[in-house]
Amino acid sequence: MSLDPQPLAPALEAAAAAGRTVVRLDLSGVRGKAELMRRCGDALRLPEWVGGNWDALADALRDLSWLPGAGAGAGAGPGAGGWLLAVSQWRGYAGARPGEWETFVEVLEEAVGFWREPGPELVVVLADTGPGPVAGAPPRTPRLKRRRG
Repeated sequence: MSLDPQPLAPALEAAAAAGRTVVRLDLSGVRGKAELMRRCGDALRLPEWVGGNWDALADALRDLSWLPGAGAGAGAGPGAGGWLLAVSQWRGYAGARPGEWETFVEVLEEAVGFWREPGPELVVVLADTGPGPVAGAPPRTPRLKRRRG
């Protein structure tokens, strides 16, 4: 996962070429953890057992059995080439809740690392959709820390 915002179109083209299933996570209007968890649940079609906390989200992202192509072999259909999680409209949330954003990015990084070896691969892209709350300000580089609640 790159923490540098990227244009979405090339990532979508690469995902299609690799046979990845695209999951879009739109964070427009998200200003707190509860709403973030709800959006993640909706976008990723998370099972009901996934609670509204960081550890449950991290556990769910290491499973992904409910997403199309989970457990499928190469060429077996949608998702056989892995998944692309395209996170868009994230700057408002990152600016409003920087500590939560850092934790969210940590959870995503851990999931990407988990799927790197066993395959199919999970790729996360922070879609660059224009200036954030402070025009021209670089995105915050997250510090790795212990997850809370």
